[in-house]
Amino acid sequence: MSEATLRKSPSSSQSSSPSPLPPSVPAARHGAALGPLGLFTVLLGAALPLIDFFIVNVALPTIDHDLAAGPAVLELIVGGYGVSYAVLLVLGGRLGDTAGRRRLFLTGMAAFGLTSLACGLAPTAWTLVGARVAQGAAAALMLPQVLATIQATTQGPRRARAMSLYGATAGLSMVAGQILGGVLVAADVAGSGWRSVFLVNVPVVLLGLVLAVRAVPETRSDRPASVDVPGTLLLALSLVSLLLPLTEGRATGWPLWTWVSLGVFPFAATAFYRTERRADRLGRTPLVPPSLLRLESLRRGLVMVVPFSIGFSGFMFVVAVALQQGLRMGPVAAGLALVPMAVAFFAASLAGPRLVGRFGSRVVTAGGVLQAVGICLILSAVLRGWPDLGLAALAPGVAVAGLGQGLQLPVLMRLMLSDVPADRAGVGGGVMVTTQQSALALGVATLGSLFLAMVPATGMRDALAATLLVQLAMIALTALLSLRLPRLVR
Repeated sequence: MSEATLRKSPSSSQSSSPSPLPPSVPAARHGAALGPLGLFTVLLGAALPLIDFFIVNVALPTIDHDLAAGPAVLELIVGGYGVSYAVLLVLGGRLGDTAGRRRLFLTGMAAFGLTSLACGLAPTAWTLVGARVAQGAAAALMLPQVLATIQATTQGPRRARAMSLYGATAGLSMVAGQILGGVLVAADVAGSGWRSVFLVNVPVVLLGLVLAVRAVPETRSDRPASVDVPGTLLLALSLVSLLLPLTEGRATGWPLWTWVSLGVFPFAATAFYRTERRADRLGRTPLVPPSLLRLESLRRGLVMVVPFSIGFSGFMFVVAVALQQGLRMGPVAAGLALVPMAVAFFAASLAGPRLVGRFGSRVVTAGGVLQAVGICLILSAVLRGWPDLGLAALAPGVAVAGLGQGLQLPVLMRLMLSDVPADRAGVGGGVMVTTQQSALALGVATLGSLFLAMVPATGMRDALAATLLVQLAMIALTALLSLRLPRLVR
């Protein structure tokens, strides 16, 4: 794309080529503006699901000991939440567009609190798996309403700031979840042990519900659409047939059902795409409108978020296992190892909007380079210091990697939704978060399986080194793809 094209005024762009989607409806038609307290509340709702995806990583050894879970069930405790969350996100966005986003946000948050309580009180490993699946479904009702509410109640610079804060919240939540998990498990509050990583959600949810009733405005689409049942079922089949076998395959020894399920995936995905395209052509409202994917900013951002999220979640899972089982660190030390990443990510998130105003989307490319440097520093520390590796040796690489991630994720999320109309904000947010969540689950399943499969043959150090090299490849791919992003970010 040429610089001249990029610098056209909005009016000239619209006159030269028709938009594939109708223009955004002004926020005033969708509800009251979102104030600071309302923004804090919805960002709190955005943090909870991502924290809970990662908070169990450092608690898995204790869960295994207390409930005699075994590897396959432990994988389900992590994967069951991720799969149900990913499968239902787009549907959650559609329901919010139709029934009201504030209503669905309150419903989802209340359900998240109840299912968190069920997780914390689970008497058996399989009960915990069921509660985690239900918790993922509750998260899928709540999270799409966050992005949709921001899109529908803010405009211009306020929307850009809110989206930057959303991206910062998402990234910090993924790191903070693992840190918080280690602290809670070690604290063993009132003898609760691992159960506290779920029970801690209950008071937070109660606070969130009180604030949401007071501060979050109601919004909904001006053109509510009925639920696309065939599309919903085919999307669910596509994601389950891919994510479930990859999550469970290694732990169960790759039985026949895993291969059959993986064989179903391409057919289910093709059927989903054709069904959605046919519904769009016939004037119906598909679950994922193909016209939405014609938005260049959304399409290119979705392609980028896949390798970024695969590498990120795989790194977080593998580091948790390597530090605890390989270096014999306790859960607190394993969590504290990531504190430099959280601090650097936060700092980069604060600086991001100013840098984007000056350098545009090249900030994402620079972030990828910094993240790669950080992973190389971690790799060097692992190869030189194992098995006497300490937190001080890891800190520089972890901090630089966090700085790079903080320059990528908030900008990328802001860019992806920049052109999505307000009345399709729920669907747009659902598509973005579904892609991200599916990639996070894929990262744990693929990089985690690679790491755990290599440990018996090569030892923990070499398995960790190989996994870091795979993540470097994911980072390189993300950085290269970022060169195709529009230079200007609105």
